[in-house]
Amino acid sequence: MADIKYEIVKTIGVLSEGAKGWTKELNLISWNDREPKYDIREWAPDHEKMGKGVTLSNEEVLKLKELLELQ
Repeated sequence: MADIKYEIVKTIGVLSEGAKGWTKELNLISWNDREPKYDIREWAPDHEKMGKGVTLSNEEVLKLKELLELQ
């Protein structure tokens, strides 16, 4: 499997923390030198390991915000 290059451009916040120190975070991340996207996933304390996550474009984040405000 090829290495995946990533850069955390901006840390927006921690959503939760697990017993082993992993944190679920919302960050703005550039994957493989592409335009940064919003990203929600779990990270090891050193940010060297990560869990599966979801990436969202600016438009998707705005739509998610809109949907949550309707609740």
